[in-house]
Amino acid sequence: MKKIKGRMDESILVCVSYGPNGKRLINRGYKLASMLDCPLYILTVESMPHDEFDAEKADYIEEWRQLADEIDADEFIVRDNEKRPSAKSIAEVVNKYNITQVIIGQSAKTRWEHLTKGSFIDALLKEMTFTDIHIVSVDRTIKSAEDALFDKGLRYYLVQEKNGFKLCAHCPGEFIHEGIFYKEVGTDFNNGIFKFIYHGKPYELKIVENKIKHQEQVPIPQKHEKR
Repeated sequence: MKKIKGRMDESILVCVSYGPNGKRLINRGYKLASMLDCPLYILTVESMPHDEFDAEKADYIEEWRQLADEIDADEFIVRDNEKRPSAKSIAEVVNKYNITQVIIGQSAKTRWEHLTKGSFIDALLKEMTFTDIHIVSVDRTIKSAEDALFDKGLRYYLVQEKNGFKLCAHCPGEFIHEGIFYKEVGTDFNNGIFKFIYHGKPYELKIVENKIKHQEQVPIPQKHEKR
């Protein structure tokens, strides 16, 4: 049962986007909500439907969801398959939950439009009334532990062979899983991890010289399933 907040005339909405800075923004929102003793909501908006998220994106969303539970946020909101402008999506949540303060990260790679341009802020303000916007400067040097150990992820395909499985960089005629391969830094071989989504569940497989180390961990789709 969630704690009843002391102040209901204030409420915080944190807008998180794809990347490691989401955790920092959530913590910033949590500190502000704790100071004000008011409700805290967390929102992420994606243009793709949930079942088309790649493994990395699904991992970030699951991390944010777990953090929201840990800090006892009032709700973690995912707006997937969103075709409207970001400003309208955010404003709709602001109006629904009576949000008084919005926290958004400023980054060159933000998924919330180019926040440094007045056009986005103006559009957001036009959609909302009596709501403060906090644009937080995020550290562009922040990297996850994974970023330090692996190269940038590339799309790969997992193919089943007679003696097991292998990864292919180019789409073959038949494959059992499509995902993102992260190659270990400083190796000439295809060593690293392969991440993918199957039936809404994220999987992470260890790759050694282009082969799956623990082949028993690979979920095998039924023959009638379309890849």
